Amino acid sequence: MSAQSAIAVDGHAIPQLGFGTWMLEPEDARRMVAEALRIGYRHIDTAWIYKNEAAVGDGIRDAIAAGHVAREDIWLTTKIWVEHFDREGLLKQAEESAASLGFTPDLLLLHWPKASPALKETIEALNEAKDKGLTHAIGLSNFPSKEFREAQALSKARLITNQVEYHPYQKLTTLLETARDLGSSITAWSPLAQGKIADDPTINEIGKAHGKSAGQITLRWLIQQGVIAIPRTTKVSRAQESFDIFDFELSAEEMQRIHALARPDGRLGDWLDKDFQWDEEWA
Repeated sequence: MSAQSAIAVDGHAIPQLGFGTWMLEPEDARRMVAEALRIGYRHIDTAWIYKNEAAVGDGIRDAIAAGHVAREDIWLTTKIWVEHFDREGLLKQAEESAASLGFTPDLLLLHWPKASPALKETIEALNEAKDKGLTHAIGLSNFPSKEFREAQALSKARLITNQVEYHPYQKLTTLLETARDLGSSITAWSPLAQGKIADDPTINEIGKAHGKSAGQITLRWLIQQGVIAIPRTTKVSRAQESFDIFDFELSAEEMQRIHALARPDGRLGDWLDKDFQWDEEWA
C-alpha cells in the first residue's frame, strides 16, 4: 500500500483519508480505530453525539502502545453537539470531549448549524475553546454556503473544514467553491453513499479498468478533488481495501463520468433545521 496524501489548510496538514466512527458501538470503535491506525490511517473522526469518544481514545492508545503510530502523527477530530452551542455549554463540552478522548483534539467542529443561540456567540465560544488549548483548530459540519461564509466572517481563526455528506450521487459545486474562496476544505461523510455505490455500473466499469473496487474508485474520485474522506466500517478487510487507493489515478474523463452520476434526490441524510437551506444545485 502506498503512503497516503494530505492537504495543507491554514498551516495544518490534514490526511485526506480518515477513518469515521459514526454509529460504531464503543467496542467496535476501539477495535477499528486501533486497526485503522495499524493499517496506515492517520486521521480519526468522532463526535460527542456518537457516544464513543472514550473508546476512540482507547483505540488510539492501543495503537500507540503497539508501536503502530505516535500521537503527533494522528489527526483527531471531534464535534460539538447542537445542544451545547451557548458559550458555557460549548466550553464545557470541549473540556469533556478532550477528557473522554484522553487527547486534545486537532480539530473541533460545530456539528450542525443552529439558529439559536446566535451564531456570533457560538463562533466566539469555538474560538475561545481554541485559545484555551482545548483544540488545535476549528471548523464546521453540515453548514450550507451562506452559513459557512457567515461563520468565517465572525471567526477570528480560520474554519479549516466543513464536513458534509458528499458522494457520487450529490453535486457539491457551490460548497466546494465556497470552501476554496474561504481558504478552507470539504470533508466528506458517507463518502460511499452508505454502500449504494457498490452496484453502480459506471463506477464498477471504471473499477475494472484499474483493478479496483467500486469503493476504491469512489474514494479516489474524492481524493483527486482535494476533498477529505472519512469512510467507516466494522470490517478490517474493508478498512484495508479503502486505504489502498494511492497507487492509481483516475483520468479527467473518468472523473467526469462519476460527477455525472449526481442527481437531485441523491442526499441520504438530511437533518438540517428548517431555518436553513442547502445550496441550490439543480436550478
